[in-house]
Amino acid sequence: MATDGNVGRRLSRRFFERYAPDVARDLVGCRLVRVLDGWRLSGTIVETEAYRGARDPASHAYRGRTPRNEVMFGPAGHAYVYFTMGMHYCLNATTEPGGTPAAVLLRAVEPLEGVGPMAANRGVGDLRKLAAGPGNLTKALAVDGALNGEDMVKSSRLFFEEGTSPGPVWASTRVGVSAGQTRRWRFYVDGSPFVSRGKPSLPQNP
Repeated sequence: MATDGNVGRRLSRRFFERYAPDVARDLVGCRLVRVLDGWRLSGTIVETEAYRGARDPASHAYRGRTPRNEVMFGPAGHAYVYFTMGMHYCLNATTEPGGTPAAVLLRAVEPLEGVGPMAANRGVGDLRKLAAGPGNLTKALAVDGALNGEDMVKSSRLFFEEGTSPGPVWASTRVGVSAGQTRRWRFYVDGSPFVSRGKPSLPQNP
């Protein structure tokens, strides 16, 4: 996030070279931008999750390097895009120094710019449902496997900008994981109607 004077400034490589949960928390409130056919499609990030390599059994890199997770082992600030459940793509930003496999999953954004094209991509008119959930987010922003490995620090078609605080940010366990369930590495804007409907792996603390 940023002060008002910094809104719109691109996020630096250094931002992403930090501990994945810290990056995941700080991405909430930033803007995710996709430039497509002359349109800026963007949204304020309202939900993220962090994943870390060999010590995180929920991470794709838990069992080592593979062709699928290769991008996670590279430099920070790159797009790690994968296809899941035979249905949709998920977009992650790599974090931490090269060689340390870690990434942040983008789970939901509040649409800001290019709402018309985003709605056409999704076939959905309800703004609250447009980019709520990782699969919906990638469909709305037309993100697919062709963007896997994209350098989001330098890219002109997929990148992040600083934003402003969208409200109180809470932490919970992650959604849909069967291992590493106790890690509170999901970050979201409390009360936002744009957060996904996915349930944390363990109930929220009172």
